[in-house]
Amino acid sequence: MEVLLLKEVKRLGKAGEVRRVADGYARNYLIPRGLAVPATDAARRQVAEREAARARAADAEKATAEAQAAALENVELVFKVKSGESGRLYGSITSADIAEQLAERIGEPVDKRKVMLDEPIKEIGTSKVDVKLHTDVKISVTVIVEGEDVS
Repeated sequence: MEVLLLKEVKRLGKAGEVRRVADGYARNYLIPRGLAVPATDAARRQVAEREAARARAADAEKATAEAQAAALENVELVFKVKSGESGRLYGSITSADIAEQLAERIGEPVDKRKVMLDEPIKEIGTSKVDVKLHTDVKISVTVIVEGEDVS
């Protein structure tokens, strides 16, 4: 029996592929678990339409990320935080803080997991931080930390 795989099946194939399998394997395992459907013309069209829709959505997501990258090009984020005499901060600047300021700049939410900050910034100064807006779109922003003396 020929089946059209809906999901990846180990040692059989990936989603969207047509495979010839034993009738019992298809009827008793693949089809009841929603891993495959009989390979009819209608099923093939439906999978092709689903793939086309997924590709359009991915293109739209990438275009949005590129627009955000253009809006954030050469951006400098300035943080004024309380610090001690030696230049150490009482708190720290985290990826969530950076994402919040980026979101204010572009007017859209930015996920803090997209900010590639190895460890929180704990000293006064300037740092370059990478932001991965999409798998193919990555920008670098300048983070300036200025201290406020605590008296």
